[in-house]
Amino acid sequence: MTLTTTTHLNFRGVARQALDFYQSVFGGEITAATYGDVGMPAGVPGADKIVFGQLQTADGIRLMAYDVPGQDDPDASATAGSTHRENGATITDRTFFQSLRGDSLDQITSYWDALADGAVIVEPLAASAWSAGFGMLTDRFGVTWVLDVQAG
Repeated sequence: MTLTTTTHLNFRGVARQALDFYQSVFGGEITAATYGDVGMPAGVPGADKIVFGQLQTADGIRLMAYDVPGQDDPDASATAGSTHRENGATITDRTFFQSLRGDSLDQITSYWDALADGAVIVEPLAASAWSAGFGMLTDRFGVTWVLDVQAG
């Protein structure tokens, strides 16, 4: 038996933009359906929003995205919460972070550079006691990412 987990990200009307952004970062293929595609009348507000969206890459990255009905708000701070570093500790009111771990600093740096566009840097990408590269950021869609290089 094989099991996988997939992060399911909930957005307030910007799931399509988020999927397109993550595809520009990671590559892969997007599958998406709107509320209208699954039966909501076309004239109803929100019929064009994403009820099911997924990005899947050949190397195993998979993210799902969804627009919460009636919750349109393009301001990521509405759902981003607060995360910062203080005295070597991460202080947050978020219930989760999205972790991305790679085999090399070059690989992680390329993802970092792309995700950092429009992001709030929590901890700059740099060598740490446990990794050749570790960093945290909250991207333009309010998702906090932890990127690091697998310890070897």
